Amino acid sequence: MSESYFLQTEHLGLRPLREDDAEEYFVWFDDLEVCRGNSHHRFPESLESVKNYIRHTKEDRTVLVFAIIELASQRHIGNISLQSINYIDRNAELAILCGDKESWGKGYGTEAVQELVRHAFQALNLHRIYLGTLDSNLKMQKLALKAGFLEEGRRKDALYKEGTYHDIIEYGLLKKVVEK
Repeated sequence: MSESYFLQTEHLGLRPLREDDAEEYFVWFDDLEVCRGNSHHRFPESLESVKNYIRHTKEDRTVLVFAIIELASQRHIGNISLQSINYIDRNAELAILCGDKESWGKGYGTEAVQELVRHAFQALNLHRIYLGTLDSNLKMQKLALKAGFLEEGRRKDALYKEGTYHDIIEYGLLKKVVEK
């Protein structure tokens, strides 16, 4: 049986995160390599806390979280979200986590980001999308630039992880830039 997706690209389907996704999500949060370039993996998570998060996102209109499904294999390979959606200022923060290591380096992150950005600008009528990543997360920096984001600034020593402070590099994308 073929699954229905909220958003779909050539290689990916994006569907709302479900409670039965919690176990994979939990495993990814526990994987230092998966979480090396982000703010996760600093506190232990429980399977129940991940399930609670998923339940919470279904009721919160300021958060839109999708499971990323590779169409060819039907595998849940990661999650992507718009967070802190502000309908007055018309902006939101984008976050992505690719937990399936076999899917790394295939361009799926860029494909998912571009589709969610399209949805944010066209369907939600947002004006600006922004994201931040650790200065050591070169893959996310490359993804942001490839998806059209521009570097806007740097928060010095903004995140403490693995025994050291990291700068957060901030990126932004305006709707008018995408529409040109």
